[in-house]
Amino acid sequence: MEETAIIYTDGACSGNPGPGGWAWVALAGGEIREAFGGDAATTNNRMELSAAVNALEALKERTDAGQVRVTGVEVRTDSQYVKNGVMTWIKSWKRNGWRTASKEPVKNRDLWERLDALAAELGARFVWVEGHAGEMWNERCDELARKGLSELSGS
Repeated sequence: MEETAIIYTDGACSGNPGPGGWAWVALAGGEIREAFGGDAATTNNRMELSAAVNALEALKERTDAGQVRVTGVEVRTDSQYVKNGVMTWIKSWKRNGWRTASKEPVKNRDLWERLDALAAELGARFVWVEGHAGEMWNERCDELARKGLSELSGS
């Protein structure tokens, strides 16, 4: 059965920079899958990007293995940074040699490059959802991202 995979992503950080967590929840192939992780020294933006990259990598592994077939991928994020970056800004960054409009190097380039390649391969589109607004799967992602952060910090 082919369907659109719906993926929710979120990141969290205690201090910016500081310890951080990322998470995703994917609804695809009639299943709900989730994952989370973190980094001891990071930024919130990096965790938001890590969530999207890890989610798309997991989906790609499942599609490559024939475990799930999807006709499209919709990534729902509460990060304007991720949504605008991958849908709009990245075109200019690549054209400008990975420099911003102010000629500064693009932060998190390694993750942007991975996300760009995965999004192109999977045909992913990104949609902004309001954070902390009662959206069940977005709230679950927030909970998991905070879990990833707390497991690193021991709190």
